[in-house]
Amino acid sequence: MLRSVFILVAGLILGPALPLRGEKVALIKVTGAIGPATAGYISRALDVAASQNAQCLVIQLNTPGGLLDSTQVIVQKFFAAPVPVVVYVAPAGANAGSAGCFITLAADIAAMAPTTSIGAAHPVAIGGGMTGEKPDETMKQKLENFATSYIETIATKHKRNVEWAKSSVRDSAAITAEKALELKVIEIMAKDLPDLLGQIHGREVKGKSLKTTGAEIEEIPMSVRERVFQMMWRPEVMFILMLVAIYGIIGELSNPGAILPGVVGAIALILALYMAAILPINVAGLVLIVLAMGLFVIDVYAPTHGVLTVGGILSFFLGSLMLFDRTEPLFRLSLSVIIPATVLTAAFFIFVVAAGLRAQFLPVKAGVETMLGKTVPALAPINAEAGRVFVEGEYWNARSDLPIEQGQPVEIVRIDGLTLRVKPKKS
Repeated sequence: MLRSVFILVAGLILGPALPLRGEKVALIKVTGAIGPATAGYISRALDVAASQNAQCLVIQLNTPGGLLDSTQVIVQKFFAAPVPVVVYVAPAGANAGSAGCFITLAADIAAMAPTTSIGAAHPVAIGGGMTGEKPDETMKQKLENFATSYIETIATKHKRNVEWAKSSVRDSAAITAEKALELKVIEIMAKDLPDLLGQIHGREVKGKSLKTTGAEIEEIPMSVRERVFQMMWRPEVMFILMLVAIYGIIGELSNPGAILPGVVGAIALILALYMAAILPINVAGLVLIVLAMGLFVIDVYAPTHGVLTVGGILSFFLGSLMLFDRTEPLFRLSLSVIIPATVLTAAFFIFVVAAGLRAQFLPVKAGVETMLGKTVPALAPINAEAGRVFVEGEYWNARSDLPIEQGQPVEIVRIDGLTLRVKPKKS
């Protein structure tokens, strides 16, 4: 009897601390820029978590920012999701910058690891969903006003610090995890994932009490398609695809019939155009790169002694610098990419394209075309209906509009199948 009572009391005391069997917590890790691939990954993960009846979806976040359009898709999915969403800015040293700030504030539970940061949500820094030239001051102001009201709505929904949220947009304010907890920008600061699950255990979210202490953590990995598109959504990848398209297409034009360079170049061009619709491209930078291609090709024919080639190298280098917005680290091409690309492109046009184009204008050195212009004697009288000549070790039928006597020298002017058109050769 005493033993049964002891077991019952021990169960009541230790029960809450024991691992929960059968409960699941879904986990995804989002690292890098926020784009269409990220939005698709998070949307799919929420659906999977709901189908598995998970207690919540934990999104471990570390991002410098991304596109506003993709951020809106993610926020809308958070609000409509039946599964509680926990955004955890981690590991130590991670950052929820620009678009990541919107995403963190939109979560049902916002958490950060020590020595992490959040903020700097200015709309220009999160892409603005525009391409081409930088927006003018009026457009910037409209974008800022929209982003301010948008983040205010998000912060108000979850009763977070609205004033700081607005300042993160207007003034690009950024703070540490400790300060974010103090200002009630987030609810939890956790050193690791088990600590986070322990702190959110028992919280009421979306009408359910979370049971997360000791729950089984099931990570939802990115699919192959999502990984590929996430990897592609980078300025460096688009820049390389653009170069492959240039090399392939111009290589095919300078060496007709090669086929492979043209096919590879066309595929790379399509992928680059797809990415150009997502990444903010500076038109001036693109024009400078196209100008460089033209200068390289013109210098093959124009006797400028390399002046146009030097201009093309300079134009390509400046265009590469300006191709993306260098004021934002997210869209910045480093010199370690630009300088080798400039050298490689210059070498490609100087040695490969120039040689291919010049080869197309060299005189024919083999085949029947080599007989054109040659002078041979007539083996028999030649007229418009009959005649023969001997050239390059073979007998050929010959025709002439003017009568030609036997032994008279004739010049070959045209080849019609197996018949040569000739004319009398004057002394």
